[in-house]
Amino acid sequence: MRTRLASLVALLALVLSVSPVAAVTKGGVPDAGEHPMVGQLVFYVPDALPSPYPDPGGWFSCSGTLLSATVVVTAGHCTFAIGLDSVSTTTEEDRFTAADGNGSGGNDVWFSLNEDDSHWDGWPLTFDEDGNLTFPTQAARYEARSDFLNSNPLWVRATSFPHPEYDDRAFYIHDAGIIELDEAQDGPYGSIPTEDYLQRYAGARNAHRFEVVGYGLQRAHPVFEIGGDTRRKAEPRLLNLVSNPKKTYIQLSNNPSTGGTCFGDSGGPTFDNTNSLLVVAVTSFGLSPNCTGIGGAYRLDQEDDLDFLADHGIEP
Repeated sequence: MRTRLASLVALLALVLSVSPVAAVTKGGVPDAGEHPMVGQLVFYVPDALPSPYPDPGGWFSCSGTLLSATVVVTAGHCTFAIGLDSVSTTTEEDRFTAADGNGSGGNDVWFSLNEDDSHWDGWPLTFDEDGNLTFPTQAARYEARSDFLNSNPLWVRATSFPHPEYDDRAFYIHDAGIIELDEAQDGPYGSIPTEDYLQRYAGARNAHRFEVVGYGLQRAHPVFEIGGDTRRKAEPRLLNLVSNPKKTYIQLSNNPSTGGTCFGDSGGPTFDNTNSLLVVAVTSFGLSPNCTGIGGAYRLDQEDDLDFLADHGIEP
């Protein structure tokens, strides 16, 4: 699968000069079984535009981390407006915010802990060998792909919950999300930080290495892309804790020498260090369409995020 979540908010990305990071791990290495709690999400958004089809609706992928047998933390933009048995979960009046449960509770999301890309074997493709569209309607492609996912033991269905203050027009401000799995998964599991945990690294530019994990691209260029759909890891340097609004996200280096995040890594964990399973942030955005420069990771150590996680049974 090579469709990426970045297309879901392409217009927003142009306005803000940031892109949601849908792949890792540029410059990284294979995870080699180190983080079995990190998996890949695939999900269906009935209202998604633009689409290669004449009607709306799109499929996208992200990364996420098991925090318990059934709870996965990921990015808010990987959980908002997901369909409920193919039907839209947003209202005509508000296609953008998660207030009052809008865009929440969709079950058209699946999760796989498979480390290589064999969980995609048999995926119904968008185009045939001649470049023609495979499915004439949204309903036809939904049926084919949901049937594939529901019958594949490497995928588990789930229900999505974006942060209750999530706004798709400014996704990076409350970019936390949860999916709750229909079937329990064995540990180990990740853990979450206490409030303001990341403030200990204030002023620690280039001095601290986090570890990021995900299923994103290894490289992105205007005319080609490399990798994706396998679990990889990297050790980016902390650039700073500066964000707007304050304490919203951290800035990490996407330097090829240390590795960083790319399209498909959205929602994947930023672990506190290379020996930790403490998920201090989730991959949120990148400032370059080529996955270079700066990557943003949304902080999980703020009161509203900890309350959100607590509502789903997860506490530090």
